[in-house]
Amino acid sequence: MTPEGKALSNIVILGFGFMLMFTAFQTCGNIEQTVIKSLNNFTASGYTSMSIIYGVFSASNLVAPSVVAVVGPQLSMFFSGLLYSAYIAMFIQPRVWSFYTASVLVGFGAAVLWTAQGNVLAINSTDTTIGRNSGIFWALLQFSLFFGNLYIYLAWQGHDHISEKDRQTVFISLTVISLIGCFLFFLIRKPDPSEPTPSETSEAPLHTESTDSASACKLSVTKEMMLLCLPIMYTGLELTFYSGVYGTCIGAMTRFGHNAKGLIGISGILIGVGEILGGGVFGILNNNRLGRNPVVLLGLLIHYLAFYLIFLNIAPDAPQAPEEGTDLQAYMTPNVGVALFCSFLLGLGDSCFNTQLLSIIGFLYKEDSAPAFAVFKFIQSIMAAIAFSYSNVLQLPWQLLLLVVTGFMGTLSFFLAEWLVVAKRRDSDYDSI
Repeated sequence: MTPEGKALSNIVILGFGFMLMFTAFQTCGNIEQTVIKSLNNFTASGYTSMSIIYGVFSASNLVAPSVVAVVGPQLSMFFSGLLYSAYIAMFIQPRVWSFYTASVLVGFGAAVLWTAQGNVLAINSTDTTIGRNSGIFWALLQFSLFFGNLYIYLAWQGHDHISEKDRQTVFISLTVISLIGCFLFFLIRKPDPSEPTPSETSEAPLHTESTDSASACKLSVTKEMMLLCLPIMYTGLELTFYSGVYGTCIGAMTRFGHNAKGLIGISGILIGVGEILGGGVFGILNNNRLGRNPVVLLGLLIHYLAFYLIFLNIAPDAPQAPEEGTDLQAYMTPNVGVALFCSFLLGLGDSCFNTQLLSIIGFLYKEDSAPAFAVFKFIQSIMAAIAFSYSNVLQLPWQLLLLVVTGFMGTLSFFLAEWLVVAKRRDSDYDSI
């Protein structure tokens, strides 16, 4: 196999490993608050758990590069994946102490996992293949939203209550799927020293840079990164909403009938459809002729439509409703079709923001991409932790209001950052004449 073929094979294996792991983990996060409500004498909160995960994830970004450098990316991903699997397996026989302990461990594992993933992606890519490889990885990762949620829909269809057998069957299956994903990482092959790697061919290699926390701190106070902080903060808040809160809200709506719990799975699938469609159109196929601002503005408008329909369709107490659900309604007769359409819109809008943030950060900090993306993950995960914390207490309309305000501010801030990029590019073109 040629070096280029081996590199592409590694990217595909990486994508399938993450697809299986996050088929299990994202499905777990989507249903865990609903499952916890069905448990007797279990005082822990799924929202609190996710807040802990993202808080530890954020802090651990400071040490994750050192861990990957010492252990190596392949073993780093494997052992981090085992922590994800342990978190999922905890639900087979849940205990409060093990639940929160696993939350801390998986937060640390997440930082190491994503740092190692970036390393594997970089060493198997060149300047001319990084876009293609990132697109392949993104698409495979987002397919994780399909399979686990489809399984939840089929397994829980028509169930008013999640029994112990239902819970154990689902989480044993998810644990096995996660473990298979972990072991796939061992199929990733290191470049043969006797063969030229992709970076040694005629294509230019990716720049290698420092990933220490000092570099990240320096980048965080640049004018462009300070402007990008607001849209990154927004992606952290809306990540929490679509990945944890909204599925819980749908499952709590008794007016959706006996199938409300099963609809959580369909919601997750449609979020994935939106993510993949947006990632393909605005990520892989985007040629930047119109710039990034129109895509971000489209993402904001899509999210605003989703938030307005959710405000009209979902009961205000749905995020905190008990296991038996809520009989309240908002400002219209609850409609399943509208609820699932909003799931699609949430995924589509999220892909608009994330593809353009990845694009602009990659352009601005090409020579220091690892520290720049560490800042990105740090800010995003901090805001996700905060959002999961307030999800315990804030009713749905207030959560939507926060998303509306931060989305508007983040979009304006992104516009300013993009205009700076355009000005820099214009100056560079002028100087080259």
